[in-house]
Amino acid sequence: MTPSAAFWRGRRVFLTGHTGFKGAWLSLWLARLGAEVHGYALEPPTQPSLFALAGVAEVLTSHRIADIRDLDRLKAAVAAARPDIVIHMAAQPLVRESYVDPVGTYATNVMGTVNLFEGVRSVDSVRAVVIVTTDKCYENRGWTWGYREIDPLGGYDPYSNSKACSELVTAAYRSSFFNPAAYDQHGVAIGSGRAGNVIGGGDWAKDRLIPDLVQAFALGNTPLIRSPHAVRPWQHVMEPLSGYLLLCQKLYEDGTAGGEGWNFGPRQEDARPVSWIADRLAALWGENAAWQLDAAPQPHEASYLYLDTAKAGARLGYQPRWRLDDALTTIVDWYRAHRDGADIRAVTLGQIAQFEEAADIASDTPRHRPRPGL
Repeated sequence: MTPSAAFWRGRRVFLTGHTGFKGAWLSLWLARLGAEVHGYALEPPTQPSLFALAGVAEVLTSHRIADIRDLDRLKAAVAAARPDIVIHMAAQPLVRESYVDPVGTYATNVMGTVNLFEGVRSVDSVRAVVIVTTDKCYENRGWTWGYREIDPLGGYDPYSNSKACSELVTAAYRSSFFNPAAYDQHGVAIGSGRAGNVIGGGDWAKDRLIPDLVQAFALGNTPLIRSPHAVRPWQHVMEPLSGYLLLCQKLYEDGTAGGEGWNFGPRQEDARPVSWIADRLAALWGENAAWQLDAAPQPHEASYLYLDTAKAGARLGYQPRWRLDDALTTIVDWYRAHRDGADIRAVTLGQIAQFEEAADIASDTPRHRPRPGL
């Protein structure tokens, strides 16, 4: 399944974090689908940014620069937009930054979620809310099989832990203020989307693998890579975004039946080590691109992480569309187009159209590795 243009046409959407990498892609896609997008976020977190290059503000119904930690301004913005659907993506999204600023990380990722729900409670227009968290919200035990939505939450570092806390906040508000008994009164269904290691054109965040590699290759430099053996569920940004939109549709149409956590990720064979990604991207880039190992001490990061997405496949019709190699090819195409001075909005919308037209990956490939005894 792909998000339905018929569903989204004319739908009022309040989107936090719209100036970020994922938020800019989602803003363009929602506008393409015909939605009225009301954005609320800080200034773009990087320079350059996809938001600025693609002129995302021009396709929005409203664009407000403000802090998710400012409860009064957030409530006023939600009230002004009177949205049908709320998608909460605003966050401090970097593990390494969370070691530098743990207080700011918790304030944004936890209290920002609380504030968002208070904003939703202040209006009667909202029917569905999706809170975007991360695959790192689980208590990582180094399993070689996928984490399921029923597995314990945790988080070793402040970022991961703050996202687990955000999931707990979501569960508390769902049961306390938006529970099934109250659904007919307030009419809000709440779900959370868990995905991670999202890649795509237009990402310039620091200390992230793809941006570090591409920026170095473009300058003819040799990037340093940490944790080359760490395995992650890499996926193009369009993959989880499609999951979030499908979840929104289910929540809006079916009510609290979909009000729970949902995993969105690639198939197991696309969970690859960092070194594989670096080698493949260098080969696709060409021009004698190469990388070296960063031997400096690094903060703790899990060595293996993979999500079981069987529930989303069965109940939402969610299926990955691009193999990892296809995703990497589109990323190289995007950054080369940027380097060559192309129209970035046109390039990005072209890749969105390409994704929409792609067939689902064949269903005969296992989606997850069965757990022992299952």
